[in-house]
Amino acid sequence: MINFFKKIRQKFITQNKFNQYLLYAIGEIILVMVGILLALQVSNWNQQRVASNKEKVLLSELHQEFIENKEQFRVVVSNHQLAFDICDKWIAMFPIDPKTVNLDSLPIRSAGLQKRWTFNPSQGIINSLVSTSSFELISNRELRKLLVSWNDVLLDFQEDELNSKKYVMEILNPFMNKYFHYKANYSDPRLDISILASAEFENLIWQRKEYLLDILSRGYELSRIQKTINRIIELSNPE
Repeated sequence: MINFFKKIRQKFITQNKFNQYLLYAIGEIILVMVGILLALQVSNWNQQRVASNKEKVLLSELHQEFIENKEQFRVVVSNHQLAFDICDKWIAMFPIDPKTVNLDSLPIRSAGLQKRWTFNPSQGIINSLVSTSSFELISNRELRKLLVSWNDVLLDFQEDELNSKKYVMEILNPFMNKYFHYKANYSDPRLDISILASAEFENLIWQRKEYLLDILSRGYELSRIQKTINRIIELSNPE
């Protein structure tokens, strides 16, 4: 092909057809430019196709990660709610008269009171996205914004959980372990169940409820993290 064009140029030159040669030269330049532009377009198309395929894979992995996180969050919140309900059951009995209270009912009311839960979602995919150049593959601007803000949203919710956990471990558990049986056996003759009538015991239950209220209803952390999880699942759906 190169030799073909070379022969044409030589023909115009030897025949002293300068105007025709000039037109031919211009046409050849345009042809070369068109070829370059087409090659660039094909290259860009291939790059976009590769990027699109990578984005679909990342979105699929992110989608699955947050579906699993949503289920873990549901379980954690349900356990917080269980502890909250137990507090309400205790409070409904106040003031407790140790002489008349049905001791057989108390172990049921105590189940879960001292347990503590924290939401610790899987973050392998989201961390690999936000901290690497792969983040640029996410084309949805809203999703990008949610991924960047996710860690702050999570920490706000976990802060209330950690405060509640600290209270259980440092205050509630030592008290319960000192005065009550580990398996909530209130009939154990070694125990002095008169502590059930004390203001100290009532205050401990009320304070436990207050910490759970911070998690479940005060502020907007729980609602915010629920909305964020649901929206990320929706926007990352590869279908």
